[in-house]
Amino acid sequence: MKNTIKLGIMVMIVLLASCSSQQSLQEYYVDNSENPNFITIDVPASILKMDGVDLTETQSEAIESLRKFNLLAFKKNADNAAEYKIEKAKVKEILKDDEFVELMKINSSYGKGVIKYLGDETAIDEVIIFGDSKDKGFALVRVLGKDMNPAHIVQLMQAIQKSDYNGEGLGEIGAFLKG
Repeated sequence: MKNTIKLGIMVMIVLLASCSSQQSLQEYYVDNSENPNFITIDVPASILKMDGVDLTETQSEAIESLRKFNLLAFKKNADNAAEYKIEKAKVKEILKDDEFVELMKINSSYGKGVIKYLGDETAIDEVIIFGDSKDKGFALVRVLGKDMNPAHIVQLMQAIQKSDYNGEGLGEIGAFLKG
């Protein structure tokens, strides 16, 4: 009986040790949703107002594959500069995980960023956009969809530019993302 208990405890220790202690991106969103330094919003893809926009077939396919967007932004100020560095490091550590495949890096006058995805090359279920500005803070956007195609990401951006969408419905985070 004692050997069975010891074996059970050893199995539990091995199982617990093999589980990843790293926080997932979803857990990070949930953990920070009530933090006053963060702005969060979940937006259905329908907010993009693509009805009546003249889209190519590929752009239409890209829009159809979208379900929703999760936005989380850390709004940096003089009082939270230390926390900004800590939170930015946490996000970068999460995004280092091998499950995230890098699609492209962004370097603009607004700041630096990266676009990564989860899934395989032909059927992406989530695109992650992480952008960082030393002055304003950082934004983390999860684009959730079904069987999105990496080649469609650029098409999606072009389609959004064609639309009349100007950030309506995003509230405070829209102002933050605009700059």
